[in-house]
Amino acid sequence: MCRWLAYSGTPIRLDELLYRPRFSLIDQSLHSRYGVETTNGDGVGVGWYPVDGPADPALFRGVGPAWNDANLREIARSTTSPLFLAHIRASTGTAVQQTNCHPFRHESWLWVHNGSIREFPKLKRDLLLAVDPRLFATIEGSTDSEVMFHLALTFGLRDRPVAAVERMAGLVEAVGRAHGVPDPLQMTVATTDGDRIWGFRYSSEGHSRSLYYSTDTTALQALHPENRQLQRLSAETRLVVSEPLGELAGAWQPVPESSYGVIQKGADELGRFEPAEP
Repeated sequence: MCRWLAYSGTPIRLDELLYRPRFSLIDQSLHSRYGVETTNGDGVGVGWYPVDGPADPALFRGVGPAWNDANLREIARSTTSPLFLAHIRASTGTAVQQTNCHPFRHESWLWVHNGSIREFPKLKRDLLLAVDPRLFATIEGSTDSEVMFHLALTFGLRDRPVAAVERMAGLVEAVGRAHGVPDPLQMTVATTDGDRIWGFRYSSEGHSRSLYYSTDTTALQALHPENRQLQRLSAETRLVVSEPLGELAGAWQPVPESSYGVIQKGADELGRFEPAEP
């Protein structure tokens, strides 16, 4: 399906995560170890918030394979950000086009998704009719992922992100049941307003795609005092990834099944994710 990462913390150049690690996101576009497909070559995107720039994020999306995108490489080696989302795409049936590449953006919000809505063409009309009419015109592509984002916005993503995504998931499952589609939802999702990052791992069948978060930075620095890259990161630095970027001992923790997490200043949160009736 897809691979993604979400980063928040000490400002770094994008290429430090997209290209440099042994199992970087770009490496995963050719050699995914945990994904449904080994190759994720149906587009690439990154959305980032400038260090000293406007509150709204910048966005780059390309339809070619990530490993061969020269423009992405140029942007990644010259752009520094304290918070960004990146995504490599393996289409589940919708067209390979720029408007279908993640991240999706609405005002200050970004959204990336790995997974699918099963038999999406059968459910699409009912799901689209549930989108707030004021948001409908901002849907640019044809993916289930973008519809999920607009449903979450409809259900109050800006004010109550966890509850909004739970209502979105509940609606997808209710529509799936009405159409006789078993286990309709498979998702790992990251969304951010530029201040906090929310991550979700859930599937209707209870066997979700892989998702990991980075161990507390202070603990990792104590465990690996020789690692210069770790030593320059702030205690607030965190990563959420579809699969680990390397094999540093103790660096990665699996996100529990049917759960959500919040990366924020101070203590992060981890809680139970439960779809709700919309």
